Amino acid sequence: MKVYSFSEQSYPDAWFEDAESLRVSLPNRHCDPEMAARLYNRYLDEWILADELGLNIIVNEHHATATCMSASVHLTLAILARQTKRARLLGLGTPIANRSDPLRVAEEMSIIDVISRGRLEMGFIKGVPYEIVPANAKPVHVMDRFWEAHDLILKAMTTHDGPFSWEGEHFQYRSVNIWPRPYQQPHPPVWSSSSSPGSSRALGARGYVIATVMTGYRAKTVFDEYRNGWKNAGRSQPAPLDRFAYMGFVAVGKSEAEGLRRAELVKSYLQTNTLVAEPYKNPPGFMAASDAAKLFQRVGWRGPSHQMTTKDGKPLGSAAQGSVADTIAGGLMFAGTPDQVYDQVIDFYGTVGGFGHFLMMSQAGQMGHEDTVDSMTLFAREVMPRLAEFHASAQLVA
Repeated sequence: MKVYSFSEQSYPDAWFEDAESLRVSLPNRHCDPEMAARLYNRYLDEWILADELGLNIIVNEHHATATCMSASVHLTLAILARQTKRARLLGLGTPIANRSDPLRVAEEMSIIDVISRGRLEMGFIKGVPYEIVPANAKPVHVMDRFWEAHDLILKAMTTHDGPFSWEGEHFQYRSVNIWPRPYQQPHPPVWSSSSSPGSSRALGARGYVIATVMTGYRAKTVFDEYRNGWKNAGRSQPAPLDRFAYMGFVAVGKSEAEGLRRAELVKSYLQTNTLVAEPYKNPPGFMAASDAAKLFQRVGWRGPSHQMTTKDGKPLGSAAQGSVADTIAGGLMFAGTPDQVYDQVIDFYGTVGGFGHFLMMSQAGQMGHEDTVDSMTLFAREVMPRLAEFHASAQLVA
């Protein structure tokens, strides 16, 4: 099992300055550039430590928000491509449907892959609905733009005999000829995230790595739909476990009390991540009308907020309002001593059908640097080797 260390590079000092929306409209007067500089460098230091500990690295991007200061996956990965030595560098991801210039995406990803000598993992994502306004993008036909941008990026990376033109519905280029070409051939591995049946089946058909983020035990449904798409594409062998990834929070301590204290700090992320004003939550056209109707019937117009269940299907309510114990029972959080965290991950792994990549949000919320470093180190030294051994045994049995 490959383990990736993740942080959204948040700016928590501004989280409670605007109770209505931490997305899109929070004024940046609440950002102190000196504080932002300290935070950026701290997060980079923690990722460099992750590399030294044998962990891989995952970064993401969001826009116009204090919950995630990473406005560009590529900028962060470019720094880490030079400063790290061993870690796989996963960008999950680049919202290519919102980017007006997918050719630039192909160029930047290729540069990162070359500088890192082939350690890039490309994550293409649809993005969340409240990214539409900052991107000045159209909410309609978002998946059509996504797949056209995807096709263009991969063709640009795999065409080596001079320029070609691209005359698509959403993007047009007279001459495409990227320099450099990627270090990995034919191109770096492709990932995408999903929490819905339709997109999971589409990713399964293409054979890409699917990551589901803090979906708790709904991950089983996501993974099962991926397997359906994989099989329906005509493959005779089942999808291998290295096609599946799950992201959850991790908080490890030398004692149970210490691990749970850190879990409380991490969980504060859930209390702020969903503070989004109504106009930005579900712009018309972003979701298919039938899906929007089902969502409204199920949870109302405000939409879901990490609604949790136990592995037996018992409702646990909203993650934002739940306790640490609830988030552990719901499969969003893995917290406690190294032994407890190991047991929790293994139990979740078996319930959802297994996965080859564990994306751990090892820094989140208001967890400080010392707590993050100690928790990450404990996980890398006392949990990760046992997970790798268990995963290898599970694959042999399968």
